[in-house]
Amino acid sequence: MAIVLFIALPVIAIALKLLEGPGETWQHLVNNLLVDYIGNSFFLIFACSVLVLILGVGSAWLVARFEFPLRKQLEWLLILPLAIPSYIVAYAYAGVFDYGGSLELILRGLNLEFIRIDIMNKFGLAFVLSISLFPYVYVSSRAFFLNQAGNLLEASTMLGVGEFKSFFRLMLPLARPAIIAGLILVLMEVLNDYGAAQYFGVNTFTTGIFRAWFSLEEPETAVYLSALLIFIVFALILFEKWQRKHIQVTGNKASGRTHRKLGTKPMQWLKFILVLIPVMLGFFIPVGQLMYWAFLTAEKVFDFDFILLSLQSFGIALVTSMVTVLFATLLIYFAKWSSINGIKSISRLGILGYAIPGAVVAIGIMIPTLAFDKWFINTMDSVFGVKTGFLFNGTLVALVYAYCVRFLAVAYNPIESTALKVSNSIPDSSKMLGVGNFKTFFKIEFPLIKTGILSAVILVFIDVLKELPLTLILKPFHINTLAVKAFEYASDEMVMEAAIPSLFIIFTATIPVIFLNRLLIKE
Repeated sequence: MAIVLFIALPVIAIALKLLEGPGETWQHLVNNLLVDYIGNSFFLIFACSVLVLILGVGSAWLVARFEFPLRKQLEWLLILPLAIPSYIVAYAYAGVFDYGGSLELILRGLNLEFIRIDIMNKFGLAFVLSISLFPYVYVSSRAFFLNQAGNLLEASTMLGVGEFKSFFRLMLPLARPAIIAGLILVLMEVLNDYGAAQYFGVNTFTTGIFRAWFSLEEPETAVYLSALLIFIVFALILFEKWQRKHIQVTGNKASGRTHRKLGTKPMQWLKFILVLIPVMLGFFIPVGQLMYWAFLTAEKVFDFDFILLSLQSFGIALVTSMVTVLFATLLIYFAKWSSINGIKSISRLGILGYAIPGAVVAIGIMIPTLAFDKWFINTMDSVFGVKTGFLFNGTLVALVYAYCVRFLAVAYNPIESTALKVSNSIPDSSKMLGVGNFKTFFKIEFPLIKTGILSAVILVFIDVLKELPLTLILKPFHINTLAVKAFEYASDEMVMEAAIPSLFIIFTATIPVIFLNRLLIKE
């Protein structure tokens, strides 16, 4: 319970702060900007839903159902866009389509006329977010199509039903829970985005929270916006739960793996091109643009200070990943060892932090830590006559704590999935021999779940490395990260210089994404 309360503290702080009422600019914001925030956020939810469903489900169906050239390579390449944060994709595409950008240079080289496409708007933002995030839907859909659709498709074929009709009338409805589970993750990331929306000049809830807190210096208004955003996120979660409850699909491995069809040569190449398009859009084009910029700016950006910044960033990510994995392991095993009814359900509340946007988590942590720091400074001054500074605000402690709240679910799920595979008879036998829980864990269970723990460390490490809004709000003044450095370059109209920190993030994140894919295939 203590760990759950510790993790839930930001949400509790926001709820209590709401009781103090809105700030002075709240009414102005309601009259002039709130409609814009809500309209743009819902437009992004709708547009991204349509695009990620087309890209994610379409490519998952093609790689699961058909054989075509380079299918195996494309199958894992489709996951790689997850390695690139959305704001970095936004910088890259702004450079591609800008005057004097890569597209113009290529067209001029081919003696073709250049017509500028303006993507610095909400339509461009929806495109950028969709090509960055469609792998969430791809992964969940592909798992269903590969493992649970074989016998159904065979029965459909024996009844003379065509491929097109089988997909829309049979597979798509059955895969709906898996597809929506992936889609909900996409929409949470869309609502969490700050870097891309701010760079494209699109007003969303997250940009509004930043503006209220930093530009207007009015925490109360930021808290009200955060509360509205939490409400939307939890509505999405409840919708996902509701649709799972009302669509009961019995699926297991006995349903049979899908056997791929070959088709004619022209059709095989057509499918290859269709699957290649999202890989090109989501990975190769932005990485190619960044590598071109990195070549132009390497001498200016890559120096000793940059190496120190990279080590700083990796160090924070490593410490955070280990602390988060420790909390996740404690949460899982304390709940397992407890004899209190319902404690396991309560323990799962601790992982809801992943559903809350990073900016909201940061605001929720600043409220209680600021109050404590002010009380501590006043107490030390009035009682002991000692002048002190902040204990938590603007320190790494608050930053690491915020990362733990945000990414506990990322660590919790792989550890829990491996822990569930350990038969209860093993620790039970150990206890019957008089060995305590901790000793049983370290001697027997830890070696059996170390794969899940390693996966959790890697996944949290990458998420911390990519996280932007939370880091921007809570990072200490003298500390910087690769994500913040890339954002600062882009905000200062030095987007080419943002390429090298961006590529460091991408290549560091690519390795675990490949590892994750291998793990999924093995599972």
